[in-house]
Amino acid sequence: MVAMQISPLTFRSSVVVSREPEEVYALVSDVTRTGEWSPVCAECWWDEGRGPEVGSFFTGRNVTPERTWETRSEVVVASPGREFAWSVGPGLVRWSYLMKPAETGTELTETWEFTEAGLKFFHEKFGADAPREIAAREEAARSGIPATLAAIERILEG
Repeated sequence: MVAMQISPLTFRSSVVVSREPEEVYALVSDVTRTGEWSPVCAECWWDEGRGPEVGSFFTGRNVTPERTWETRSEVVVASPGREFAWSVGPGLVRWSYLMKPAETGTELTETWEFTEAGLKFFHEKFGADAPREIAAREEAARSGIPATLAAIERILEG
């Protein structure tokens, strides 16, 4: 067996929207609206809990030309006007929206982290195909996050 160094992959991008942080938070923490802005996640629904609260779970249905699949996520941060974050798996991938006041509204940052546990899971699940599968997820985040932020900006400033 060959030892392998596994480290998390991350990506983040930001946009400034002309809305207050609390208004931005109200939109992005409503996971039932995710299909309005995500290029991959077609819809989400709450499984357990009472909405955007730490410990609540939701399921997302993702659709690409190649496949359709569902993931279950747990809300890990629910701080109105500051951050909404969830863990897919849970523990495999962490997504978040960070809000901070800006001169003309709110700087909204979306982050993605493929955790060490997620990378290990992919190596166990996909074996020799893991690097290709991980690269595909990374590319989806790198192209999807800017598209998501642009769509959220259009919705908020509509």
